[in-house]
Amino acid sequence: MKLFKALTGIAGAIALTTGSVYADDLRWKMPVAFSTNLPGLGSPAAWVADNLNTASDGSIQVRVYEPGKLVPAFDILQSVSDGKVSAGYTWIGYDQGKVPAIPLFAAVPFGMKPWAYTGWYYYGGGHEMLQEVYANKGFKVHAQLCGIIGPETAGWYKDKINTLEDYKGLKIRFAGLGGKVLEKLGASVTMMPGGELFQALEKGTIDATEFSMPAIDQILGFDQVVKYNLFPGWHQQFTAQYMLINKDEWNNATDAQKALVEASCTAATTLALAEGEYKNGKVLAGFQAKGVSADQIPREVLQDLKKVTQEVLKEEAANDADFKRVYDSQNEFMETYKVWDSRAYVPSDL
Repeated sequence: MKLFKALTGIAGAIALTTGSVYADDLRWKMPVAFSTNLPGLGSPAAWVADNLNTASDGSIQVRVYEPGKLVPAFDILQSVSDGKVSAGYTWIGYDQGKVPAIPLFAAVPFGMKPWAYTGWYYYGGGHEMLQEVYANKGFKVHAQLCGIIGPETAGWYKDKINTLEDYKGLKIRFAGLGGKVLEKLGASVTMMPGGELFQALEKGTIDATEFSMPAIDQILGFDQVVKYNLFPGWHQQFTAQYMLINKDEWNNATDAQKALVEASCTAATTLALAEGEYKNGKVLAGFQAKGVSADQIPREVLQDLKKVTQEVLKEEAANDADFKRVYDSQNEFMETYKVWDSRAYVPSDL
């Protein structure tokens, strides 16, 4: 938090001392897709709102509305684009039905590690492509990367997953492109907000679910209903959240106000990743005492899942020009990144 306040405070000081004046105060209502008590996933929205107010000396005031209090969690994009609300904070992969390329900016099965994704996003043209992807589908929003966490778990199950056949007929909540992979394997995939998942598991509406990383899943209580928690999170090696701002609101903001939003979200992205990395190990280590089996998906099953994933990604690229353009850009970056990644980091078992 000290780092966050330092970064946003510096941005504010620069804006004021260089003669920039806030022409109009900004008063934004911001519904969020995740409860702000969820570490790394919902908490960045509260950080950003609080610190934008502080760093701007009240010129930018963002009021956060918890999930469902102002608009439904899955309606945030449309509400921001239509100007019903000025801003929103969400995992943009929920809108893959409206904007097919969007999941590539949210979570990609067998995709980049969080720090690799931020490298591509900030320096590989990802941010600019995201604005174009929205505009090409008629949405009037400015999107700002505003949080990222590491891998999710591969889900919570009543029974073990030993082969791809085990997914056939399974009623499971699964998000994004990973959901398309499981559909291809015969699973009955559904989507529902995180707040509804405990009850759905308890009542048997679904057999299994994925949602997020251990520090979040334990808050939602999945371990109280089912006891098999699978790893690794092949479907979401990174999970990126964004602050969506109505395009007219963004265009009407001063350069100083825009700089504060950008600085605040960049700091929030760093803090979100740090929070998850700090908390997950302790939570995972405590699972055994709760009777939870934290199992690894067999390597051969992961290899088969990757093959199906590649089929899905190629199909999506063939059906949407924006998807292909973004997918090609990410793959081009990864060709050289893998050289660095494979050589530079000490193996985790040493």
